[in-house]
Amino acid sequence: MPQSKARAIPQPPFARSLLAKCRRAYDKARASLGGQKRELVVYRVEHARDGLEDAKEQFQSTLEQFSAITHFQGGGLEEKYRRLNRELEQSQAIAKAVRDRIRLIEEVAQALFEEWESELEHYASRSLRSCSRQKLKSTRQHYQRLIKAMHRAEARIHPVLTAFKDQVLFLKHNLNARAIASLQHEMVAVGLDIAALITAMERSIFEANAFVHSLSDQKALPGRS
Repeated sequence: MPQSKARAIPQPPFARSLLAKCRRAYDKARASLGGQKRELVVYRVEHARDGLEDAKEQFQSTLEQFSAITHFQGGGLEEKYRRLNRELEQSQAIAKAVRDRIRLIEEVAQALFEEWESELEHYASRSLRSCSRQKLKSTRQHYQRLIKAMHRAEARIHPVLTAFKDQVLFLKHNLNARAIASLQHEMVAVGLDIAALITAMERSIFEANAFVHSLSDQKALPGRS
């Protein structure tokens, strides 16, 4: 007898419904993973921005303490030195926090962009793929402006800290009126360095706010196809 052809067994409605629900759950999970990376980037950029705000205030405070010492008259110089040394230690701690937070931004941003790039091929629609690729390019360019601004600010921190450390050490070794006179000559240079540092920090803060705003407004995210 001739063999009959195998027929495809139709899926019952509940099975089709279950498969559809699984697919939607899978798509939602993929979108969630992409969204989590984006949210983590936003969080870390905001965290670094807040660190720069703290650093700006700290360096301004340290400069004020430095200025107070150079105009100091009378006794109690050792207490003034101790206060300035505490300011230096706080500045060093905040500077380290800024560096660490910038590294964390780079780490998660790299992961986000790599995932976004790899998932472009998941699109069946060429127009949607092209739109998402354009958004990726735009976001990368915006990110590059942000990270360059942050590195520029970070690079200005070390010279300022070095100058402060020298002055604090010099003051420690020479707690007298001649030391104060010597520090007064350094005041202008240190003040200019801090002014440039604060300007760079403010630029970074501006770029961070702009980047967070643009990323939060993204409608097409990696993982959404």
